[in-house]
Amino acid sequence: MKRILSGMRPTGRLHLGHYHGVLKNWVRLQNEYECFYFAADWHALTTEYKTPQNIIADTREMVIDWLAAGLDPERCVLFVQSAVKTHAELFVLFSMITPTPWLERVPSYKEQQENLSDKELNTFGFLGYPVLQSADIAIYNAHAVPVGEDQLPHLELTREIVRRFNHFYATELVEPQAILTEMPRLPGIDGRKMSKSYGNAIMLSDSPEEMRKKVMTYVTDPARKRRQDPGDPDVCVLYNLHKIYSTDEVKAEVQVECRRAGIGCVDCKKMAAESVLRFHEPMYEKRRQVEQETDVADVLAEGNRKATEEAEKTMTGVRAAVGL
Repeated sequence: MKRILSGMRPTGRLHLGHYHGVLKNWVRLQNEYECFYFAADWHALTTEYKTPQNIIADTREMVIDWLAAGLDPERCVLFVQSAVKTHAELFVLFSMITPTPWLERVPSYKEQQENLSDKELNTFGFLGYPVLQSADIAIYNAHAVPVGEDQLPHLELTREIVRRFNHFYATELVEPQAILTEMPRLPGIDGRKMSKSYGNAIMLSDSPEEMRKKVMTYVTDPARKRRQDPGDPDVCVLYNLHKIYSTDEVKAEVQVECRRAGIGCVDCKKMAAESVLRFHEPMYEKRRQVEQETDVADVLAEGNRKATEEAEKTMTGVRAAVGL
């Protein structure tokens, strides 16, 4: 069975965007591949190095969401990046052979500096995080990484680093391939990208009542100032929820009735809320069960053990090849 590696930065509770962008695919892939999924706590420090105090608690919350969404520790390895010290060892070796211009051309480098202008990101850690990312993947000889199209440049850089390392040291580290995954656009309540930092997110751990309340505050077609004004679902932020959650029958009804003002925005929101709740309520119940019955620390300890064992196999060969 081919191997997959993927990770998430621990930022606490996850929202619907995380589920549809990443988690949903992770759950599916665990039935088709040997999967290693990790909490990327070192990566979190590249931007949050001044406030690391929440990382441990955020990691636990994130892993609970993973388990509630359907990840099964019997079918995939769940671990914490910093618990497997050989990630850092391979990162150091990779950094010795990675040209600086390769890192400076990464599309997200300048983009993130602009988007996070309130943070001091002129650090080696931030510049070099793609090298650490490459080590994360290569140390497990992952055959593939699930990514969206916007992340392809990062994976190609990993392939270049691995290829260069193999050339210098006659190693046989695997050049990972991309598994392109559809990442549907799910805007937040205010129409911007769904983000906890914007305060516009519906969290996976929100109760059904909280989810319903948040759906009812979604922005809609700005042209519908009055109940009798016809609308256009295709420009309505709320309709993105219908696209993902509602049945074809409900979507067809909304398309017709909104355009002829047969239903109002409140009616449309109620329909969307029912669709969202129908999908996520079982996950909410699963989360409550996990919190009551699962020792997350034990799950991660076992995952850390398995990941360390596999990573050490790779590093034993790498050390010998480099001459260390």
